[in-house]
Amino acid sequence: MEADASRLLAELDVAPVGDPLAGLLKLAGQVLAWQESTAALVNALDSPRYRGANGAEQLRAEVALYERAMDRACQVLATIAKLGIEERLVRVTEQQAEAVVSAINAALEAVGVSGEQAEQARRAAARHLRSVG
Repeated sequence: MEADASRLLAELDVAPVGDPLAGLLKLAGQVLAWQESTAALVNALDSPRYRGANGAEQLRAEVALYERAMDRACQVLATIAKLGIEERLVRVTEQQAEAVVSAINAALEAVGVSGEQAEQARRAAARHLRSVG
């Protein structure tokens, strides 16, 4: 399995992480989806235990997967909460918006557009940014 995983990884076009905060949020989504998937597997079981070939009662692998998935989900969500990622992303977005507005205002000023024409240009830029956002 390790060889298969290495081969598959080599085939992927892996890009560097440009935004680790967004990457962690994406990872959290994947972790929660995995946790929900393993929960469905456990819910489909008749019993969380079975008798092995030697007659000993054993815990089903699905239960162990679910327990690990819950632990990982807890770790990732705690990390997100501890780092204040949502608040950081809001601040980054606000800073980007301020930079765009500043650039638009500087461009309008540089070409001598003012008054109602400048306001129309700002509204048009805002409509465009909302449509691509």
